[in-house]
Amino acid sequence: MSDTHRIGTSRISARIKSEGAELVSLQDAAGEELLWQAGPEWPRHAPVLFPIVGRLPGDALQVDGQVYPMTQHGFARDSRFEWLERSETVAHLRLRDSEATRARFPYAFELDLLFRVEDRTLGVETHVRNPGPGDLSYAVGAHPAFRWPLVPDVAKADHGLRFEKGAPREASRIEGGFLSGMRPVPVEGDRLLLSEALFAGDALVFGGIGEGAVRFEAADGSAPALRVAWEGYRDLGVWSKPQGAPFLCIEPWAGTAPPLGWNGEFADKPGNTRLQPGESRVYVWSVSV
Repeated sequence: MSDTHRIGTSRISARIKSEGAELVSLQDAAGEELLWQAGPEWPRHAPVLFPIVGRLPGDALQVDGQVYPMTQHGFARDSRFEWLERSETVAHLRLRDSEATRARFPYAFELDLLFRVEDRTLGVETHVRNPGPGDLSYAVGAHPAFRWPLVPDVAKADHGLRFEKGAPREASRIEGGFLSGMRPVPVEGDRLLLSEALFAGDALVFGGIGEGAVRFEAADGSAPALRVAWEGYRDLGVWSKPQGAPFLCIEPWAGTAPPLGWNGEFADKPGNTRLQPGESRVYVWSVSV
């Protein structure tokens, strides 16, 4: 059985497991489940993406001319984190580099996930620290999947994402898992219109969108609605399966897949973050009911 911990208030509760430091449940005050509960369409809930977001050419990472195997979205989502704190309102977990990680990613690192609930909001802090003697290059991201339709009696196509800073009019096109030009997206005012067909060409990638927030809601204003906000992250992915899967992923990222045709040293990958020895960085996303 999974090693999990529940945190909660009278208005919201969450459950986190040590495998992948993954959020596996998010419920409102009435006990309604708002997070996708995994299934044959996609067997995950809200994986942590590290040390890459997306794919690398040949599923391989190059460092100083040496090649290491690196599968899509990295290894953190399949690694067991250690518990640092478990209380009624806080869950804190850590993943350190090890012999196993260095066989795939030859860098020293500490990756902390800190989950905290307050009133009707779950906040998730991701801390990346470089404890090693050399620079650390990486990308990091969140991948939470919320139920869609969020309001059960409202059609999926009658839901939208309302961008608080104005909706983008185009997203990066994905070809074979890599960025390839731009494509327009359907927008009305500050609202991105949602449909299954929107994801026929893979995820929507809004690179360089900066910090912000979106409101995932039914067009008629029916409850529930979710507000997802992010700080420190500069990119956003929005994804679902185009074949009718009942979830929508709203994904704050710091880094994306590379452009189609790029193939080089990982330290030079476009969009990576580089930390010098002893440096750390914090990324925060939150969801409010």
